[in-house]
Amino acid sequence: MAQTEEKIHKLKYPGAVDADGHILESAKCWEQYCEAKYRANAIRMKEDDEGLEYLEVNGVPSRVNRGGNFGGVAQMGQVTRNSGNFDRRIKYGEKVPLGACDAKDRITRLDKEGLDAAIIYPSLDLTWETDTDDVEYSQAMCRAYNRWVTDWSADSGGRLIPVAHLSLSDPVAAAAELERAVKAGHKGGWVVQFTTSRKPHGHNDHDVLFAKAQELDVPLGIHVSLEPQWCWPGRYDKEYVRKQTWFLNVTASDAIRHALASFMAYGTFDKFPKLKIVILEVGAGWVQYWLDRMDAVYDSVMGRGVPLKEKPSFYFRRNVWVSADPDEKSLPAMVDLCGSDRFFWATDFPHPDHTGNYIKELEEFGNKISDPQRRRDVLGDNVRRVYNLSI
Repeated sequence: MAQTEEKIHKLKYPGAVDADGHILESAKCWEQYCEAKYRANAIRMKEDDEGLEYLEVNGVPSRVNRGGNFGGVAQMGQVTRNSGNFDRRIKYGEKVPLGACDAKDRITRLDKEGLDAAIIYPSLDLTWETDTDDVEYSQAMCRAYNRWVTDWSADSGGRLIPVAHLSLSDPVAAAAELERAVKAGHKGGWVVQFTTSRKPHGHNDHDVLFAKAQELDVPLGIHVSLEPQWCWPGRYDKEYVRKQTWFLNVTASDAIRHALASFMAYGTFDKFPKLKIVILEVGAGWVQYWLDRMDAVYDSVMGRGVPLKEKPSFYFRRNVWVSADPDEKSLPAMVDLCGSDRFFWATDFPHPDHTGNYIKELEEFGNKISDPQRRRDVLGDNVRRVYNLSI
């Protein structure tokens, strides 16, 4: 794996933890770590007749993960609006920045950046749920990735922190996998922003998973991923939306706000008062507006059927944390309005939908927070508390 050259900036504030760092997991992790009965159809990367990579999911070529560009998943800061397009022929894992693939290299990167630890999320593993509604298969592929990342992070001294991929296609199986993964060293779990059953995230059928997360005292994250076409905004012509990747990228974050509202609609936080929900990779500038809107509707005649004892903002301030982008101009205001104990920050390294200046941007944010404890909260201590970290 050839590495790209880059200048790495070191954070001047100590104690920071990356709440959402990504890796390029092995493209063979599913076939190597899944149970034998699934191995023949495990998720795998192949090449088409033109030599371009594509994913095969459950024995079928992916509808969305095809045509190359897999080398672009680690091109943070290399390809921007003004610097040309991805080279579709760069292979997955080629020309990667330091720490994108190898765990020891990632520790080196953390040291160079002055970071104590990183919560680890995948790359390819964020994408395949768009291509199958086979419940048993989906659970098996989640288990395979989770076993692989357990081994990948094992020798990091607790600095590379795995969280388990869970699928709401079978909440009972997801609860069992969360328990298994936590025993193996994972510090929580995560689900994507859509559900193949089309039941809202807060639906009562998912309570078994919420109960298990509460019992284990681990957070459950909601992380954006690729979405199937039926998730796209329905008010516009699908052909128009399909061509507008910028539009889809911007509006994908709406799904997680919908998920948050669904937890209120189903009274999830009254049933599970110690459940911890983490919202990832959709920014934070929207938070106070969303709380105001949910509270206002709750207080109106439209809120009569909502089974909550308190206003939605009460539960947000007790049960929910948001991972922010360090370059958000509104983040200091959100910290003031909602409390410094509600927010994390994240790099999204090495994905190209963010620029590579995250350390400098984080310093600029830290400079605006005059209270040292509030700065430590957002930069690292909140993650430590929520994930029960000793690092």
